Amino acid sequence: MAAEYKQGDGYPEGEALRVQVRRRHRGGLWWRLIFQVSTIIGIITLMALLYNITNQAFGLVAVENEKDPASLVLAYEEGRLLGASNTVASEDDNELAQGIVGNPYAIGFFGYAYYQQNQDALRALAVDGQEPTAETVENGQYPLARPLFIYTTAGIMAEKPQVAALVNYYLAHANEAVAEVGYFPASPEELQEAQNAWLAAQGLEGETLPVVNPADYEGEIIIAGSSTVFPLTQRVLERFRADGFAGPVTLDNIGSTAGLRRFCVEGSSDIANASRPITPDEFAACRAIGRQPLEIRVSTDALAVVASVQNDFLSGVSQEELGQLFTTAVNWSDVNPAWPAEPIQRFIPGADSGTLDFFTETIFPQELADLPKETLLDILAANISTGLGRRLEREQRFFDDWLVFENPDLFAEVCASAEPPAGCVLPARGQDDVYRLVLERVVVPNVVQTWSLVDSLFNRSGILLQVQQKYPNAVLEFRSWVTPAFISSPQSSEPELAGVRTAILGSLWVIAITILFAFPIGVGAAVYLEEYAGDSWFNRMIQTNINNLAGVPSIIYGMLGLAIFVRVLEALTSGATFGAIDDSTTANGRTILSASLTLGLLILPLIIINAQEAIRAVPGSLRQASYGVGATKWQTIWSHVLPNALPGILTGTILAMSRAIGETAPLVVVGASTFITADPEGPFSKFTTLPIQIYQWTARPQAEFRNIAAAAIIILLILLLSLNATAIILRNKTSKKMV
Repeated sequence: MAAEYKQGDGYPEGEALRVQVRRRHRGGLWWRLIFQVSTIIGIITLMALLYNITNQAFGLVAVENEKDPASLVLAYEEGRLLGASNTVASEDDNELAQGIVGNPYAIGFFGYAYYQQNQDALRALAVDGQEPTAETVENGQYPLARPLFIYTTAGIMAEKPQVAALVNYYLAHANEAVAEVGYFPASPEELQEAQNAWLAAQGLEGETLPVVNPADYEGEIIIAGSSTVFPLTQRVLERFRADGFAGPVTLDNIGSTAGLRRFCVEGSSDIANASRPITPDEFAACRAIGRQPLEIRVSTDALAVVASVQNDFLSGVSQEELGQLFTTAVNWSDVNPAWPAEPIQRFIPGADSGTLDFFTETIFPQELADLPKETLLDILAANISTGLGRRLEREQRFFDDWLVFENPDLFAEVCASAEPPAGCVLPARGQDDVYRLVLERVVVPNVVQTWSLVDSLFNRSGILLQVQQKYPNAVLEFRSWVTPAFISSPQSSEPELAGVRTAILGSLWVIAITILFAFPIGVGAAVYLEEYAGDSWFNRMIQTNINNLAGVPSIIYGMLGLAIFVRVLEALTSGATFGAIDDSTTANGRTILSASLTLGLLILPLIIINAQEAIRAVPGSLRQASYGVGATKWQTIWSHVLPNALPGILTGTILAMSRAIGETAPLVVVGASTFITADPEGPFSKFTTLPIQIYQWTARPQAEFRNIAAAAIIILLILLLSLNATAIILRNKTSKKMV
């Protein structure tokens, strides 16, 4: 039996060797297991982080605007129509029809029923080659077909049973009245949907529409609104009265917009006739007075574009030609040279007409972002105060050659003062900038609720129901918070408009100066310690302190930077020494330069330690060979040691840069701004960085700030990976040259 192995007896043999090998195998197994578990935990943690960030950066949002963008565009385009030359506008469609009759150079549009009443003297024009017929309306080929509605509320019908009875009667006899008036019936599915809405308002879901006897009801009914729906509602009321209803009824023909204003703002009518859907602004006005509008579709109309039968040159028009005929063209020949050079006489519904709204939205389908700068400025000027306009213009002019809000003489005086505003020297704002101002100052979008990506994908129906109940006038949209606008926009107090442009530029400035400061000093220190320093107590103390400094908390570096760079060297870091500021008494060292020097000190130990390891890994034989051919020590270091150590040095620099770009604590102490909209222009500028921006947003209570914080984290990761990839590519190219 082999002797028992004891420490110090030399190499083990026999059973002792086998025991030692098994023990080492067990130890290696445990360490491998620990490594694998740690790796799995790290991967799971990273996946959880990415999941959380992605889940917050994408998803459905409910957005309420103070001013609906579509309404702003609509108001602008309608202003063009109403302001065109030779234009007669009226809420009375009969008046429009009579103005066109007998005038060969007149053109107009109104509801199809009014055309039928005057079809002996008028001719309906084909639009894009499609005649307004029952067939083209039903299959959707006629481009100017539109639904007709009436609006009421469940509360009104509960308070006034006669209103509920009339709406019931309307739905039961709508198609009969439609045929008599001259419109087109709604489809069975659309009519059933309207009936279901009435039943739900009465608490009768799932039942059939009950039959009402008008003679059983009494009391006043007040109706106002669309001139297009007017003849249809009038015909239903005639039947309702003929079947026994004896109560007083008021039916006013004032246009859809005016009718919905009376219904939603004044609250003085029971039913609103409308030839277009209710807008979000009108819906919000209804809710403000405690009314929840109930939309009832009753019919379909083909908006008729008409000319006199005496017009012998016009049989059809395109939508593009319609846009010119009712706005910019003066003579018929301006649109088509084959048409006569006679002035166009235009007859259109008035400003309160839903027919005008529908025509404008169909013929001029523009988005707010697509409007020219001049138009956006008109919208901005109409919705903000002159004082605010002057302030915006002093920040940056809207045009180079003329002023919109400011008095030219006063502006010249301000620009000649000792401290002229930025608008005196900056170039004029572009269309994108003016659009951003309209969004921020006029539209004012407000995200009232957000949902995560997972909820948006797997619980969309529940979210839709929630929005309908809690935010009926909000727009539900799927939003990626990571967008080009988010990257190119500056900071804003409104999360819907906030961006990270200023933070990205600040991060790039800070990290660039940090590397320029720390890299040469760190590599130089490593060269000294490895190649020149002897084994003395002083050099050992330096090496020990460098190793210790690598583990010092970053907040301590922030305090060091505050004491030295911000306060002691304020004249230098603020730029006063170099004349970068006009008044040295107002110098402030909380600049990019102070932040960069602080972060440079933070990563300097990491660069030194990694550079030392890279230099130490260079074979000594390489040095000896260099000395053997007569090279000096510095020539050996410069030509042989550093080139071979450079890949390792760059690897350490990449790690150091990764730490620096994600730091927050030292920058907070040094004085990074948590809210700043001015882009940094140099090392003496005030600044913020992406980590600071993320920190500030995550501290805000609103949920949407967490969404943009997640988006900013994605941008930070992309920026970090891009910088690291660039450094790695440079390192690899350098390594290939050394081979």
